[in-house]
Amino acid sequence: MPSELSPIHSKLFEAKAAKGLTFDEIAKALGKDEVWVAAAFYGQAKFTPEELAQLADLLGIQGLQASLPDDSWWPNRGLGPSPPTDPVIYRLYESVLVYGHAIKAVIHEKFGDGIMSMIDCKINITRKPDPKGDRVVLTFDGKFLPYAKW
Repeated sequence: MPSELSPIHSKLFEAKAAKGLTFDEIAKALGKDEVWVAAAFYGQAKFTPEELAQLADLLGIQGLQASLPDDSWWPNRGLGPSPPTDPVIYRLYESVLVYGHAIKAVIHEKFGDGIMSMIDCKINITRKPDPKGDRVVLTFDGKFLPYAKW
């Protein structure tokens, strides 16, 4: 867990562990996706007041809404050093270093001059059994945004 987490976000992780819940279980209770919920636990996304009330009930945290930043708080996305030092995060970073230009070229060939949105993006992680060792299937489903001309 990054040391940059606020005390309340650390408290969310402690309560999650105490209840023995997964991000998927929490996400289903909130009607959200597990990756989005995990991002919110890290302060990289923002829960609504209604989601906070549901989360407080689920995790058994009294006064959760009062202890989180008010409506003027917005996530400061992008935790940690660059390049990242955590092995899992570093391998994701490495995948962009190695395949980034190839991915960019294929996106341009298929869509034109633009980018894949991380604002309008869904990320799914699944496990795929394989005789050589289970595979991680990571899917980024982002909206294409063409560059404007003026």
